[in-house]
Amino acid sequence: MAGIYLHIPFCKQACHYCDFYFSTSLKYKDEMLQALLKEIALQKDYLAGETIETIYFGGGTPSVLEPQEINRLIDAITQVHPVATGAEVTLEANPDDLGADKLKGLRNTPVNRFSIGLQSFFDEDLQWMNRVHRGAEAEASVMRAQDAGFENITVDLIYGYPLLSDTKWKHNLNKVFELDVPHISAYSMTVEPQTALASFISKKKQPPMNEQQSAEHFMMMTDAMQAKGFEQYEISNFCKPGHYSRHNSNYWRGVKYLGLGPSAHSFNGETRQWNVANNAKYMASVLEKSSVPAEIETLTEANRLNEYIMTSLRTMWGLDLDKLDAIAKGAPAEVLKAARPYLEEGKLVRNDNTITLTQQGKLYADAVAAELFF
Repeated sequence: MAGIYLHIPFCKQACHYCDFYFSTSLKYKDEMLQALLKEIALQKDYLAGETIETIYFGGGTPSVLEPQEINRLIDAITQVHPVATGAEVTLEANPDDLGADKLKGLRNTPVNRFSIGLQSFFDEDLQWMNRVHRGAEAEASVMRAQDAGFENITVDLIYGYPLLSDTKWKHNLNKVFELDVPHISAYSMTVEPQTALASFISKKKQPPMNEQQSAEHFMMMTDAMQAKGFEQYEISNFCKPGHYSRHNSNYWRGVKYLGLGPSAHSFNGETRQWNVANNAKYMASVLEKSSVPAEIETLTEANRLNEYIMTSLRTMWGLDLDKLDAIAKGAPAEVLKAARPYLEEGKLVRNDNTITLTQQGKLYADAVAAELFF
């Protein structure tokens, strides 16, 4: 089984915190669609005939696509890849794109899962982020999708930023619980270089993020999720039993995937590659030269070990020492030696041949993983 990711590099406007690759001009959307269709054909052998279990439209804002454009892309995929019956097909969407007519059209596509970028239900917070939608639209979009027959929905929330008081954070959490969605992704506000938010902070137009506030919001969230019956199956992802994101879970478990579009990444177990993050260069290479403009990295044994450590520790399934040994004989002994201080501090716990982060340890996930690297 494998997955396919399509990067749709267009947004109506730039969120102040976002560092994903996109353009705010839709002028070349048709040409981009043609390039994606051609790249699907050019990359047809990348996954060596493996059955496609998941298709994920990310971005950018893939909900700027019309239903017939989505169908064209999926039809092109099915022509060169075997696609599993019941494959998970996810569309990331902004609330303002999910009108009744659009949802009706999407019912005539294979899309069966939405990832809706709510972020907050407070207008002042959404304006601070430079989001297009407002709080009432966030709530209404989920209900419209549910009324249209889409039940497999995940929503995004952001926490740990100056405007978000504890009271407002509790309100946002309770609101998504009321909406009865089966999956929630929640991320701490991160200041990425070369974003508007980073510029505002450097010029002292905005205060820096507060790590203590973020940690407190994280613990509030995990307690609330647990009380509502959600499983924290990955540090930032929560679901009701059985409603894991199959696509993202496969990333964390090291399943192969093909990334299509500018800036998209691919992984086939032995190499990793990433397309150029430039619309014009991507389209020129694919359309004019029939060449995928990608850099390729052959993964060393250490690369594979470190990637498995980083991704597996973020999940509730944890780091399997047997899988580590399958990558490199003797690796478990080295990892256990490095993990000893964190096991003693209560940041990690070992059950048989599996190591997982404790709730406290999740606050230090990246730092702990880095100490276990080869």
